[in-house]
Amino acid sequence: MKILVTGGAGFIGSHLVERLLELGHSVWTLDNMSTGRLDFLNKVTENNRHSVIHGSVTDKYLLRGLMERVDVVFHLAAVLGVKNTVENPLKVIEGNIDGTRNILELAYQNRVKVVFSSTSEVYGRNTKLPFSEDSDRVLGAPSIHRWCYATAKALDEHLCFAYAEKGLPVSIVRYFNAYGPRQTSSQYGGVIPRFIKAALRNEPIEVHHDGSQIRCFTYIQDTVEGTVATISSQANGLAFNIGSEHSITILNLAQKIRELADSSSPIVHVPYERAYGPGYEDMPIRIPDISRARRLLQYEPSITLEEGLSRSIAWFRQQLQEGRL
Repeated sequence: MKILVTGGAGFIGSHLVERLLELGHSVWTLDNMSTGRLDFLNKVTENNRHSVIHGSVTDKYLLRGLMERVDVVFHLAAVLGVKNTVENPLKVIEGNIDGTRNILELAYQNRVKVVFSSTSEVYGRNTKLPFSEDSDRVLGAPSIHRWCYATAKALDEHLCFAYAEKGLPVSIVRYFNAYGPRQTSSQYGGVIPRFIKAALRNEPIEVHHDGSQIRCFTYIQDTVEGTVATISSQANGLAFNIGSEHSITILNLAQKIRELADSSSPIVHVPYERAYGPGYEDMPIRIPDISRARRLLQYEPSITLEEGLSRSIAWFRQQLQEGRL
């Protein structure tokens, strides 16, 4: 197949590009390099089935030319990260909605399959666990910027489902805390890279609040396999939770990373207010139900948290030694 990956030089995107090329597809990577890095694509630089285009999904003229050439688009380009939601909500809202609207409109005109990357954030602070794809969304007040990313992604999903009803082949993947090598950008706000970098430098590992928050972390290899599987036509018109069902508290995560990194870092607790400002709201627990992905995509995460963390620590250690972080 001929495939376009938006945000293909980013953390998840670059791993996805590599996997698609391994499977024999031709791939165009579109990225504005705001958080992506060309060196993330070093393994596929010489592949004659891969092209990199520096540009944005908000450039409709550029996008039109690309969409006329491909069969499938994996739309991963996004403005994300807790820090962005708090400090620049307009950037988050407009950056996510405008690009997705362009993708869907041009895909519909050209009959291109769309796989849209969403997030577990859309479930908000719903306490009915585990989250199935049809679970209710429970969010805070619109005046709390914390929820703008979840709202923008949910609106993107509404657009996807609306186009699906018009006949566009479209699937949605909701990622649950993907992590692994290349998750370096501060825009993501990923807790695992933040903890690893502190541990490798023997600096304090900052745990927000009391560390009792519970999350499920998904190694990048498993995230990518679930994403690629949605090319299948039986995934059309549906959303899928892509994640691990194995949970851990953030405090225990910090302790595990410190141990695996053989670090002397102290673990310190930081109030939400100090990290993100007054009024910040968080979810105490987030666990996915992946039965739909198991049934229709044959999705089964295979990398344990300990193995994934060990691989990630090794990659970050090398990056630090080479002065890349």
